[in-house]
Amino acid sequence: MKTKKSFFHNFILCGFCGWCMECMWTGLASLKKHEDKTLSCHTSVWMFPIYGLAACLTPICNKLKNRNALVRGGVYAFFIYIAEYTSGVILKKYGACPWDYSKAKLNYKGVVRFDYAPAWFLAGLFFEKLLKRN
Repeated sequence: MKTKKSFFHNFILCGFCGWCMECMWTGLASLKKHEDKTLSCHTSVWMFPIYGLAACLTPICNKLKNRNALVRGGVYAFFIYIAEYTSGVILKKYGACPWDYSKAKLNYKGVVRFDYAPAWFLAGLFFEKLLKRN
């Protein structure tokens, strides 16, 4: 019972933190791309459960705890890409995907961008810290 409660708590925590990170990311990008000094951000309700899936990294974090940050961050980025690709393909099938990377140079099927690898690397390490606290 404790495991289910812990997973649910981590899912909610990761979902909210992911939303906040996305707001920061898109807000800062709005300044760069559109010279929008209001730093307006955007996200989607679909992103909450997608970011919440970071709670699934818990057993991976436990297995990698004695590895260096480069290995851990790389593994987390790999799994984040899998989640992004899978959720993107499913949502795209139903016309509900909130992102479209098809105009980016380093995209795959418009649902992942390989130039985001450093961001996913850091996000993975952030989620690791978050999950270790609980």
